[in-house]
Amino acid sequence: MLLSYFNSVLKSLPRIEGRPGASLPAMDFKNLEDGLRAAHGDDITPEDVMSAAMYPKVFQEFKEFTANFGPVDCLSTRLFLDGPKIAEEFEVELERGKTLHIKALALGDLNKAGQREVFFELNGQLRSVLVKDTVAMKEMKFHPKAQKSIKGQVGAPMPGKVLEVKVKVGSKVEKGQPLCVLSAMKMETVVNSPMSGTVKAVHVEPDTSLEGDDLILEIEE
Repeated sequence: MLLSYFNSVLKSLPRIEGRPGASLPAMDFKNLEDGLRAAHGDDITPEDVMSAAMYPKVFQEFKEFTANFGPVDCLSTRLFLDGPKIAEEFEVELERGKTLHIKALALGDLNKAGQREVFFELNGQLRSVLVKDTVAMKEMKFHPKAQKSIKGQVGAPMPGKVLEVKVKVGSKVEKGQPLCVLSAMKMETVVNSPMSGTVKAVHVEPDTSLEGDDLILEIEE
C-alpha cells in the first residue's frame, strides 16, 4: 500500500534506490578541514568539520555571527533567543573565574536606523549599547540609497525635505535640467540631472524627508 502511494506521487520522477549516501560522491574531509582553518582560524574542531559537511550554509552563517558577536554558548537558550526581561539579573561565565553580572534596566525609543538603546548594569556599572530591533525593522520602510556605481541613479546631495518634483516617469530630460527642489538647512537646493535621458522611476514626492544619498529618481539613456 505504502509503495503504491510513493509510486503514485513520484510517477516518472527520478528516484533513489537504497541508502541515499551511497550514491553521493566521496568527500575529502582533510581538504574541507584545511579550507575551514584557512577561512576561520585553527580552532576548528571535528564537530565543526562535520557541521560544515552536512550544513555548509548554516555553518558559514554561524561562524560569521560568532566572529561579529563572540561565542554564544555562554548564554542560556532563552536569553539568547528572547533576551532578558526588564529588571532581570543574570550571570554570564566567560571562563573559569571570570563571570559577568548583568542586570537589564530599560529600552530606549526606536531610531530611524531601526535601533534601540539598551541600558543595563555590568558588574554594577551603568552601560548602554545600540541594538537592532529586528521585529520593528520588519514594519519600517527604509528609503533606498542611490548607488554611485549605477549610472542614472540620482541621490539627495544632503538631508532635507522634498518641496517640488519637476519631472515624472517618462519625462525626457537634458543634462543639467532641474529634477526636484529640496529644502535643506533652511535653504532651497535644486537637484539637477547628471545626464540626458528618460526618467525611468521617481522615488519621492513632495514632503518626503530624505537623508544624504537617498535615491530620488532613476534616469536611463
